[in-house]
Amino acid sequence: MVLLIPAYEPDHKLLDLLRELADIAPELDVVVVDDGSGPLYAPVFSDASALGADVIGFAVNHGKGAALKHGFAHIAAHYPGQDVVCADSDGQHRVLDILRVGRAVRPGAMVLGVRSFGGRVPARSRVGNAITRWVFRAVTGVPVSDTQTGLRGYPASALSWLGSVPGDRFEYELNLLLRARGAGWTIEELPIDTVYLAGNASSHFRPLADSIRVYRPLLAFSASSLAGFAVDLLVLLAMQAWTGNLLVSVIVARAVSSAANFAINRRLVFASRRRTRGALGRYYLLVSVLLLANYGLLAALTGLGMALLAAKLLVEPVLFLASYHVQRSLVFGAGGSVGAVALEREPVLAGRR
Repeated sequence: MVLLIPAYEPDHKLLDLLRELADIAPELDVVVVDDGSGPLYAPVFSDASALGADVIGFAVNHGKGAALKHGFAHIAAHYPGQDVVCADSDGQHRVLDILRVGRAVRPGAMVLGVRSFGGRVPARSRVGNAITRWVFRAVTGVPVSDTQTGLRGYPASALSWLGSVPGDRFEYELNLLLRARGAGWTIEELPIDTVYLAGNASSHFRPLADSIRVYRPLLAFSASSLAGFAVDLLVLLAMQAWTGNLLVSVIVARAVSSAANFAINRRLVFASRRRTRGALGRYYLLVSVLLLANYGLLAALTGLGMALLAAKLLVEPVLFLASYHVQRSLVFGAGGSVGAVALEREPVLAGRR
């Protein structure tokens, strides 16, 4: 097992962790990635190297996702066949929990060290995880109790896939969870203790900017779907008033809104590189299924006496979540072929983590 620690502007807590590891598990290989912390932090990384860590990194900051992928590539090349456990550098993860997660790693599964969020937990950590957990389950149907944990274990066979998942900053770890099922990985959880020092002040997570990065795909899909819904609703109501035929109205409305929705989702939301013909066929197969579901549900609800507008507003959120999940996983191939990143990459200028 290799321990991978991405570090941006670390302090003494990184060195404390390395000393404790040397006492408890001296046989453990440790790779520390300096994510462009700058000359001011060079003494910390020099001390980390003196404590036995294999220190690699970038001259400028790339982000946590890029640092992790750089570490995965290094481990694949220099520690072949070794499972990997990732931990943060800010002292949040106890050594015994790191070792427990490492022992729990097995082929075909990633292991999450999950926090209980009981006791004195900073509000931004508690609220942020609760929101992300709810959104993640709504989109994927997979219950994950701690989507933002930095303590994770991966089998050696996952390293190539880990390097192919898009995302260079905090969104990367959520992307791994979103794509795990489609790539054939299971997600297992192991309860851990978490230490929050000074209200988690050492965290480099920016609540607004990095939350937007994390939720960007869903936010973009929501905007695209909202525009499509508006067109669909207007055409539906107009056609129903003109023809009085619900089935014809549903078909025409969906045909008008789906073409623009496909183009927006393919280019802007999922950034798909798959061939247009294949994606187009899968998309319209999905549209056909959703159209039948839409008609069936609307017919059932209006048959029970519900107004068409009210029925439409009730049905659409359910179909929205189904559509997002299928488009991400199957239509545009977000399970691993979208936005692939090579394992080996040269450092490039980037903004803050």
